[in-house]
Amino acid sequence: MPAVVSFILRFYYGFLLIGGVCWVLNIPARLSIPLIETEWLAPYLAVGVAAAHLKFPYGKRAGIIEILIGMVSFACWIWAALNLENWIFDLEGNTPEKFLPGIFALVAMMEAMRKSCGNSITILVWVLICYGLFGHHLPPPIQANYSEPRSLVMYLYTDTNAVLGIVLAIVSTLVLSFMVFGRLMEVSGATKFFTDFAMSIVGHRRGGPAKVAVVASSLFGSVSSSPVGNIMSTGVVTIPLMMKTGFRAHQAAAIEAVASTGGQIAPPVMGATAFLMAEFLQISYFQVIVAALLPAIFYYTCLFFQVDAIARREGFAGLDKSQLPKKGAVLARGWIFIVPLGVLMYLLFWSGMQPAFAALGSAAVLLILAMFKKRFLNRKDWAELIFSGGEGMLPIILIAGGAGVVVGIMNVTGLAQSISFILTQAGSSGGLLVMLILTAILSIILGMGMPSTAIYVVLATVIAPSLIRMGVEPIAAHLFIFYFGVMSFLTPPVAVSSYVAAGMANASMWTTSWVGMRYAAIAFVLPFLWCYEPALLLAGTWLATLVMIAATLSAVIIFAKDNSFLLFSMIKNDFLRMGLLAGFSLSIAVLPIYFGTESVISIAIAVGGLVLAFIPERKVSV
Repeated sequence: MPAVVSFILRFYYGFLLIGGVCWVLNIPARLSIPLIETEWLAPYLAVGVAAAHLKFPYGKRAGIIEILIGMVSFACWIWAALNLENWIFDLEGNTPEKFLPGIFALVAMMEAMRKSCGNSITILVWVLICYGLFGHHLPPPIQANYSEPRSLVMYLYTDTNAVLGIVLAIVSTLVLSFMVFGRLMEVSGATKFFTDFAMSIVGHRRGGPAKVAVVASSLFGSVSSSPVGNIMSTGVVTIPLMMKTGFRAHQAAAIEAVASTGGQIAPPVMGATAFLMAEFLQISYFQVIVAALLPAIFYYTCLFFQVDAIARREGFAGLDKSQLPKKGAVLARGWIFIVPLGVLMYLLFWSGMQPAFAALGSAAVLLILAMFKKRFLNRKDWAELIFSGGEGMLPIILIAGGAGVVVGIMNVTGLAQSISFILTQAGSSGGLLVMLILTAILSIILGMGMPSTAIYVVLATVIAPSLIRMGVEPIAAHLFIFYFGVMSFLTPPVAVSSYVAAGMANASMWTTSWVGMRYAAIAFVLPFLWCYEPALLLAGTWLATLVMIAATLSAVIIFAKDNSFLLFSMIKNDFLRMGLLAGFSLSIAVLPIYFGTESVISIAIAVGGLVLAFIPERKVSV
């Protein structure tokens, strides 16, 4: 039985990857196989459900029960795919042969999601399903529109606004394509290349290993779709090196956690959320990337300068140059990873190619170059790529299915409008700032323990409309909720990134998460700024944009310098110094918004801030 289970599971993984790529490349149509999108999405999801039940068995090993659950689930989703067209015009209503398979298909999908994605998102989706069934008994304003149970099941099971809807469609095309590209980079050795490259350029500087973590994680994280995966890839090298050069265990873990989590907000992939955001807002992918660029730069700039300040204060030296790889040698070995990234940028931003085709085209270039370097010339390399790629798609597919349930329930019950009404009322009473604070807290709470893609779908459906109604620009509202959703990876009590990094460093999980929040402080402030001044998202005049860049950059650097900043360096009390420093740096960023970004006062503040940010540091005796 174990051999049979292994064979079936590997078949499922292969189908998820190869079948998905064939769909993106429109192979069925080229073979004269007429399939509409939902007729493909149903079996594709079914394979993901079946694979999850085999990968995460109820006992020590998967057996006949898990195989049967997967096969029956597959049959139920195939049943829907075969009958969708007829059911649209069927006048007999929701008869048992329709909704009974729907119940089993949805329950099996939810159980598969629980097994592969954890309890947090699963509990949330089940709560929403219960709300859809019984929410009409609740009092206004949270009272749900009544849906007859069989109708609700059929809606979630077959409607293109629910499980077989836009989220699953994007995941099975755009996200799949970039996942293939990212996984091919990883399997080909890109993680080592990025780490070695970062070591060659900053490893010898003070606090070198920590700066390597920042640079390497930002590079690899920008094409990766998982903070935890990023930590596991780069942290294996950077965390021990940081500890070796003097960083405390919780500091090393926190730096790696913050650096790796930042990959979710860094273009071009943004944890696969950039494509979802473009679809939700009905704007181009390029516009999303442009808007997200400056905040990501400020995020990593702040972390880099904080690392430098720690190293300066503690007297941490860099690594000896003899221990570091030579930049020329690293580039000579790793140029095959630079070329595909250049091709990707060209195809995305200059040729106007669809993102899915651009990602697969870049992956093809990388594959050819990897073969040139003697990779993927044997069955083992191909098996590693295909099966690990299919396995990597598994949680993303199931999250997409769960997110489809969320979107469907929101549409049917009117819950999104109810929450939006409540938040809008709070904003009308307390002002935009109060509403933004409530929204930020709610985004962190809802995002705890959930993958970034699922976080965004839930928050974009539930919370973003209320911000837009209060006058916040749509792209600013969506980036606001996404940032705070991602920050749940660093925010206790469910700080997933911090806990994983702490485990690798044998550090206190709580200490690591609190220190990580401090290192990522800029990400908790920036979203408020761009909601009041979209120039931070490159959506203002050139003068407003320059003023906000100068003011924000200087505020970031001043805050990050900590006790090496000259004006506050003589204050010995840490809490007093940090409080004054935070207030001072925040005022530099906020005052230009208050006075108007194009006023003479704001220009003077921005210029003065830059002067202060780059004044010589106080000498620290070590």
